This record gives sequence, structure tokens and C-alpha cells, in this order.
Amino acid sequence: MAAKAVNEQVKTATGKIIGAFERADLPAALAPIFIHRRDNVPCRAWSFSNQLITALSGHTDARGFRQWQAVGRKVKKGERAFYILAPMKKRFIETDEQGQDRERFVLFGFRGVPVFGYDQTEGDPLPQGDPETDRWLENLPLREVAERWGLAVSTYDGKASGPLGYYKPKRAIALGVMNLATWAHELCHAADDRNGKLKPWQGRSDTWQSECVAELGGAILLEALGFTTDSDRGGAWQYCKSWAEHGGVDVFKAIERTLNRACDAVALILTEAETGGGAGGAEVKPAAPKPVAARPKPAAPKPAPKPAPKPAAARPKPAAPKPAPKPAAPKPVEAGADLAGLEGLFAPIDVFA
Repeated sequence: MAAKAVNEQVKTATGKIIGAFERADLPAALAPIFIHRRDNVPCRAWSFSNQLITALSGHTDARGFRQWQAVGRKVKKGERAFYILAPMKKRFIETDEQGQDRERFVLFGFRGVPVFGYDQTEGDPLPQGDPETDRWLENLPLREVAERWGLAVSTYDGKASGPLGYYKPKRAIALGVMNLATWAHELCHAADDRNGKLKPWQGRSDTWQSECVAELGGAILLEALGFTTDSDRGGAWQYCKSWAEHGGVDVFKAIERTLNRACDAVALILTEAETGGGAGGAEVKPAAPKPVAARPKPAAPKPAPKPAPKPAAARPKPAAPKPAPKPAAPKPVEAGADLAGLEGLFAPIDVFA
């Protein structure tokens, strides 16, 4: 398809989205369908933060050196580990008012644990993973565009209190939900990055333009492909409105200021899909809506995501942290408590939700 035809396709889809925004003719935001992979692998028991580190490193299954040996596989020569975070806790025995001894643990830091992804190993094949999630991931529309751009596409177990997806610049797209709107959003982040417009994360008040570009661009892209329901106009409106408020800008002004940039991102994706980055190529034809799974009616619009920590691009093995001085009266953490939320304090930031 010629550039003129691509631009016309983008223009038509944009008119539908903007027209719906202006008329306030918007359906309720689609409920996110969270991914909970049903494969019997160790990393499914890891914290949300460590699963995210794994996904953004381009893997859906990761284990330690000996864990791979235990299933008949070995790490390939020359492969470099990436690091997840393990809590460091000190054990205390305290006597309560009834004279009973109680065991408590106090968290005093984290240490890096080296792990390797499945593709970094060789040996015996593993049992089949989660066929439904893997099939959905393989059939994502325009996935070949992300792969041509050198991006790993993977999943992690999503949760309601965290972002639905992430884009790690020039490295990976990770999805925590089976929603095409989230996939299109992250792909538009990648296109915006290739267009030279995506800036490093600088806080919520300074990132509203990038988030509006990705959300608006994702809705336009899905409309252009014929996925009218999945474009989630209602969710896109709520998302842009929320981010515009963070930037202190009226939502219509925010859309006006980011629309051309969003259209440029969509045009780049469609052109890449049809030409493979060169001349010729097969035409991308709009598809009939193809829902992946039954979508429950949400009780409330999709909330804006909270900024989340990012794993480092290449994690050198950190030195063992120095234990903090023993507190006079430390506030203990119960044994078995969920410490996942604290891991983000030790990870630098440069990913986009």
C-alpha cells in the first residue's frame, strides 16, 4: 500500500476516534483480562516485580543454573545471566506478654540472584507451557513489526494494582493482560521511540504526552485494522483524561497537542507491516473484530497506571549489601509476608506503561 493510502487509512480511523470523543459517545472501558499463566515453572511463584524483570528481559521461563540442570538442561556457553531480587531477612525470637516465644523476621535489604531464560539453555525439552496464552501471544496482530524492530514480546502474570503492560526502550514489550488495546498501546510506544519522540521517564507530570500518544495511537491503530471493540474508545478517553490531569492540561488540548505524533506512530507501524522496512510487501487489510475471550463488563473505567520500577538494561552482579545497623526496636515483618512491593525501591526506572 502506498504512503498516501496508509495516511488515508490513519486519517479515517482518527476521525472515528476523535468524533466519538467529541460526541461523548463512548462505551464503558473494557475490563482487563489478566494473564495468569498455567505452566508449572518456578518463576510463576516469584513476586510481581521479579516476573516483570523476567518478562522485560524477553523470557517467560527463567531459572537458576542448578534449577535448569535439575530438568536436564544446561546454560549455553557464553550466556550472561540477568538478576532478580531476593529479600534479605534477619530472624528474631521474641517473648510475648504471655511468656511465649514467637519467631519474627525483619527485612534489611535485597540481593541479586542470577537466573537464565529458557532460550539461554539447551538440553531436554520441557512439558508444554500455557497453550492458551502462548497461542494468543503468537497471533498478536502486527507482532512481526515488533520482531523486526528487535523487540522481545513476552508476558507476565498481571495484577489489578499494577500497570497492564510495559515497553522497555529498544528491548522488549511485556504484557500482563490479554487485551489488544494494551498491546497496541505498547507497540505505539515503540513506534514513537523509533520516530525519535519518546523521552526518558521524567515523572508523571512530564510524561503525559508520551502516554497520550501511545493510548490515542493504539486506539487509532486498532480502528484502522478493523478491531472496533478492542480499540476501547471508552478506556482510551479515560486514560488520556487521567494523564492530561497529571500534566495540568485540558484533555481536549492534550489530544490536540499529541494527535499528529500519535498518527505518525501509527503510520510507521502500518508502513513497516506492509513493506518490512523496504519496498513492496503485502497489503495489511482491515480484519473483522476477533475477540480473544469473553470480556466481562467492568464496574469502573480503567484506571491510569502507576509508574513502576524498571530493571536495569544489563544488570552487573551487585555487591552483597551491607547489613543495616541492628535497630533498637525494629518494626518486624511477619514470616511469609508479601515483600514484592518493596523490591521496586532497588530498581532504576526507564520503562513505559
